[in-house]
Amino acid sequence: MKILHVEDTPEISKIFADILSTKNYDFDSILDGRAGLELAIYKEYDLILLDMCMPKYSGVDFLLDLKSRKPSELSKVVIVSGLSMSSIQEQELLNLGIRSVLRKPISVQSLLSQVEPEIAF
Repeated sequence: MKILHVEDTPEISKIFADILSTKNYDFDSILDGRAGLELAIYKEYDLILLDMCMPKYSGVDFLLDLKSRKPSELSKVVIVSGLSMSSIQEQELLNLGIRSVLRKPISVQSLLSQVEPEIAF
């Protein structure tokens, strides 16, 4: 499975990389949303883990640009964010076509349930 993780906090990016590497997943971690979008457009991923709160180029910017440039990829996006969202905001994201929304702090089991949905925890 090929995974893209877009997260502006290096410490969180490192934690996700450690978790995914223990499972031997093929993944790219990127700290910049715009660079992450380019990877999502030009490379093939099975899953895109996206932080919503990034400076200069937010997760919303990423999603809107992804929708206009390669809408088929939206269903691969899992929002992983500490952002406080209302149920209406979360539903709007789901209506956009993303896979799901996970809240930080996130457990290893919650993360892996998105990567390995067929495994019940």
